[in-house]
Amino acid sequence: MAQDPRDILDREPMSVFQWRVVAIMVGLNALDGFDVLSISFASPGIAASWGIDRAALGIVLSMELIGMAIGSLMLGRLADQIGRRATILSCLVVMAAGMFAASTAADVTMFSLWRVLTGLGIGGMLAATNAAVAEFSNKARRSLCVVLMAAGYPVGTVIGGSIATALLAHYDWPAIFIFGGIATLLFIPVVLFAVPESIAFLAERGGPDALQRINASLRRMGHTAAAALPAAPAERVKLPVGRLFSANLGRATLALTIAYLAHIMTFYFILKWIPKTVVDMGYEPSQAGSVLVWASLGGATGSLILGLLTAKVRLLPLTIAAMIGSTLLVTLFGQGAADLSGLSLVAALAGFVTNAGVVGLYALIAQSFPTSLRATATGFVIGVGRGGSALAPALAGFLFAAGYGLPTVALLMGLGSLVAAAALFALPRQGLSLES
Repeated sequence: MAQDPRDILDREPMSVFQWRVVAIMVGLNALDGFDVLSISFASPGIAASWGIDRAALGIVLSMELIGMAIGSLMLGRLADQIGRRATILSCLVVMAAGMFAASTAADVTMFSLWRVLTGLGIGGMLAATNAAVAEFSNKARRSLCVVLMAAGYPVGTVIGGSIATALLAHYDWPAIFIFGGIATLLFIPVVLFAVPESIAFLAERGGPDALQRINASLRRMGHTAAAALPAAPAERVKLPVGRLFSANLGRATLALTIAYLAHIMTFYFILKWIPKTVVDMGYEPSQAGSVLVWASLGGATGSLILGLLTAKVRLLPLTIAAMIGSTLLVTLFGQGAADLSGLSLVAALAGFVTNAGVVGLYALIAQSFPTSLRATATGFVIGVGRGGSALAPALAGFLFAAGYGLPTVALLMGLGSLVAAAALFALPRQGLSLES
């Protein structure tokens, strides 16, 4: 029998059980996608209900991004301490509470506070699920699984957006958050009963029952049991965040953090402002929601195609190409279109390239760090990136309020993806393979 259970997972074919866990992680990321963009679907109704202008709305649109930054930094590290499964369950509770509370908010201040709470849960969830998918997949399928997980985000906005559009045709904006809270609660029993703790995490942390739990999971997967745990590290580092800037990891940490920060600003500009922009063109909120759904559908397609291409083309140049395309297509969206169909097409193309860039970054993060730091690294990159990206909706709102038109604002905000592409050229090439 093999000594290291991680070697068993790496070499054995993916079982139905492993694919089921990956599918649940895809669903959790889809839930994140809807929860984050629920404010985008609701923003026209919120602006009308409370009489707030574009500058104030831009700040409201940024609130959960601030929460996500804090949650990624704090809870991402927690996932490397208490486990992926426990962190995911805790985040689901926080997210559900924030969604339900947002539906009851009576003013902008309380609504913003509840969106920060929701963002805390979403940020921790992203760090934990990214690590979990990498650790439940085998060596040959790790790249595909991480990309599929990230592709869940636009899938969630497509499904949730279609539901939100239908809800807005009959109800006011709070119904969107009630739906999101219910969907979040439904995932708790799914994770509780169908997702064990990561074998790689248990092997890394050790403990008196670690081998028993690992072999129970291996049996559920149909794999060979492990005879013993790998040797424990001679000394555990108490402050793992500092290790992200060690001699062999610091360059990757900086390059990926800058790239994520810059690209996600472009990403959230296009997704957060589509509904309000389309409404300001004279269309109904439900029609504006449909344009966002098309952007998300394009995003889901881009994510899946990037995943398939990783079998033939190296991930790094694919991601860089997607980011260059993101700058071009977001700028093109800013030029407007003659009708709703034209807007939907350009939005879908912009969603295609912006989402492809995001999922490429998630895969690059997962491959660049060891198990003991994977969730911490994901949380750090996402936390810093989304903390900075919280400025994107607000910055766009202030630019609009200052009198700049959509073409100028879209051009300026689209440059973030170009900065991200440049940052990735500094990423160390050695070891950049999820199959290594």
